[in-house]
Amino acid sequence: MILTVCMSPSVDVTIELDSLNVGKVNVVRNKTLSFTGKAINVAIGVRRLGAEARATGFMYNENGAMFEGALDREGVPFSFVWNSGRVRENYKCIDKKSMLTEINDVGGQVASEKLIELLQMIRGLSAHSDVTVISGGLPRGVEAGYYRELFRAVDPRSLKIVDTEGAKLFAALEAEVDLVKPNLEELEETLGREFRDTDDMLAGCRELLDRGAKNVLLSLGKDGAVITNGTKNFYCKSINVAVNSTVGAGDGMVAAAAVMMQSGADLPEILRAGVAAGTATVTTFGTISFTKDKYEEIYHNLSVTEF
Repeated sequence: MILTVCMSPSVDVTIELDSLNVGKVNVVRNKTLSFTGKAINVAIGVRRLGAEARATGFMYNENGAMFEGALDREGVPFSFVWNSGRVRENYKCIDKKSMLTEINDVGGQVASEKLIELLQMIRGLSAHSDVTVISGGLPRGVEAGYYRELFRAVDPRSLKIVDTEGAKLFAALEAEVDLVKPNLEELEETLGREFRDTDDMLAGCRELLDRGAKNVLLSLGKDGAVITNGTKNFYCKSINVAVNSTVGAGDGMVAAAAVMMQSGADLPEILRAGVAAGTATVTTFGTISFTKDKYEEIYHNLSVTEF
């Protein structure tokens, strides 16, 4: 089983407009709601690949039932730590020129006893999990160091994957993780510098390795991704596809990587699967995951090179 821990769920409202006119009435052409959150997206991706997933993390009383329904439809069991209030709502407005305007809500707060409850839940569930994925932001008011406690709560027999950035990522690495999956922009912002070339990029990955990661899977967006353990480096170029939405692409990459790690795959196969799932995700509109058919189509057209 692959356990995914969602720290900050959200309702993503994607709105299509002819144009976004500030200060005027705007008519919606199409609207799609997604009940999402990085680790929830990962759980759905894992299940679509045919592996077993279980979702946990924080959830909120007023609209959390919609997330339960979404996970039920995907065949993903769940065990949440419930809190008062509502799940945050993010708005993505897309006009006919494909211009995207985002309005992101702030997350809710959780009581200190709920933080302890989640750690206890992770201890129990990860004992039966081959891989544990913890990703996303933190509830309002929770310090970055909580990420360290989350990974220390994971059973030592479970492989650990983290997908977050900044101080939260550094805190997670203090507990040592098997795979970290930043994208290029996140890694630059986390390390506080811009990468000018491949050597700079690999140096950034090595810094994460030195801090406690065993492997780094670095997403390069439409250019594909690299994976490194500090000794061997591999690159996989993506293929050209029609991009309908980049929402959830990184989560698709994590889902496929987790499934491959569960099966004991080597670094090139983890990379190839991750790029295939991330690429398949961007071909969808208004959804936060990919179809297995699209994943397999892309997977068979990718190749990995060592550099």
